[in-house]
Amino acid sequence: MAILDWIGERSGPTLQSEGVLLRPPRPADYEAWAALRAASRDHLVPFEPTWPEDDLTRSAFRRRLALYGREMDLGTAWPFFVFEAGMGQLVGAVTLSHIRRGVSEAGTLGYWIGQSHAGKGYCTAAVRGMVAFAFDTLKLHRVEAACVPWNVASRRVLEKAGFEAEGRARAYLKINGEWADHLLYGRVDDRHGGGAAEAPGEDHSDA
Repeated sequence: MAILDWIGERSGPTLQSEGVLLRPPRPADYEAWAALRAASRDHLVPFEPTWPEDDLTRSAFRRRLALYGREMDLGTAWPFFVFEAGMGQLVGAVTLSHIRRGVSEAGTLGYWIGQSHAGKGYCTAAVRGMVAFAFDTLKLHRVEAACVPWNVASRRVLEKAGFEAEGRARAYLKINGEWADHLLYGRVDDRHGGGAAEAPGEDHSDA
């Protein structure tokens, strides 16, 4: 992952990762974003929270950008649109949200790819790029993710990006209007000796 341009705190960085470009959304992205989401509605709805009635309108997009700007200013989330590096076509989005500092140093990963671009490796590349940004630039210790058990493609993306399955949470998030169980995944940056500590007094001498 390479940082191509640091524009400023609100605009955020532009990242390059394995054939995709990641950058925060801009007002000029509205038409491409709305068209891709509309064309992918049936593909995305089973795996996302219920879409508001005005979700694809320009006014809703402006509200979305305003929220993104506040979150980036506070350092609590980094939303990126995902573009194919060669033609610059919007293919999806990836977001690192719920960033916690202090004793956690962690964030939660979310992502989606338009139906016509699925299965081409864009999502895996975007997730890998975001994880590298989380560890190398934001200096987070842990990135978490969750997906519904029947979303096999999403599970494969996380596994290819180095995430480990950590369990199952009952009724974890409301997806398409219904509470759904989720599989929990995590990836830890243990390059600097940041792995899990042993319990005090634990004896492994006979292991």
